[in-house]
Amino acid sequence: MPTWSDPLGLALGVALDRLVADPRTPAHPVALFGRAAARLERSLYRDARSRGVLHVAVCVGGATALGVLAQRVPGRPARTVVTAVATWAVLGGTTLAREGSYMAAALEHDDLRRARARLPHLCGRDPSRLEAEELARATVESLAENTSDAVVAPLFWGAVAGVPGLLAYRAVNTLDAMVGHRSPRYERFGWAAARLDDVANYVPARLTGLLAVLTGPDPRGALAALMRDGHRHPSPNAGRCEAAFAGALGVTLGGTNVYQGRVEHRPTMGDGPEPDVKDIRRAVRLTRAVTLAAAGTAVLAAWALRRHRR
Repeated sequence: MPTWSDPLGLALGVALDRLVADPRTPAHPVALFGRAAARLERSLYRDARSRGVLHVAVCVGGATALGVLAQRVPGRPARTVVTAVATWAVLGGTTLAREGSYMAAALEHDDLRRARARLPHLCGRDPSRLEAEELARATVESLAENTSDAVVAPLFWGAVAGVPGLLAYRAVNTLDAMVGHRSPRYERFGWAAARLDDVANYVPARLTGLLAVLTGPDPRGALAALMRDGHRHPSPNAGRCEAAFAGALGVTLGGTNVYQGRVEHRPTMGDGPEPDVKDIRRAVRLTRAVTLAAAGTAVLAAWALRRHRR
């Protein structure tokens, strides 16, 4: 196995994401996967965990098998290209930062209507009654959590398992977004997708927290919040990211959120004031710093792992 094809492919994929980002087109690989998964759901759906397990097995198994076949393409240059394209397809770091910047610009111009309309691009909470401060908190929290989901986790699995790891992770994370949330329809059917996503993000979420400590403007504050508050979030993973961002930015995250009529009261994380509009720009800069650090770490890790296996 060549030692440089996967690391170089990962690096080129990160560069492609920075240049091209995530074009919103029905032909995007993740959009194609989502439509296929939705069609399969219509055929398999029953209000039972066993059907959800089958749905996940077919979708993730198919994505993994496609990755295995793609990785077997002959020739080092071809393998590098395949890895680069797969990395670009599953990354969302540039789009995430742009969404954060869009929210910041809308709130800086006191355009609540535009900000409320845009928030669903970042998270699933109900924006209809949120004021500027609540929109700012929602944006910072979403930037923190999605830095793991959209950047660190796919790069981690790409470094560990190459193209199959990239595609399998994106399949898992996409299924969680589609069926893994709590609702009468998906309470049982979505159980497998939600639990598998928790497992897939366990290490990446903690790496995201550590990278936020290392790259953020207040490393000591980030580490203190991560160690003290990271476990308090109802998600086993999101709290690590949000706590580290809260400490790095000197703000407090958490509180009451509304999701499709369901109210959740979450413990607070961090010691500062609640974030305001200017903190969105700071969170975007932290997201970009973590992305750069994660990319460098993934490339080095992939090179070391391939060299060891060889």
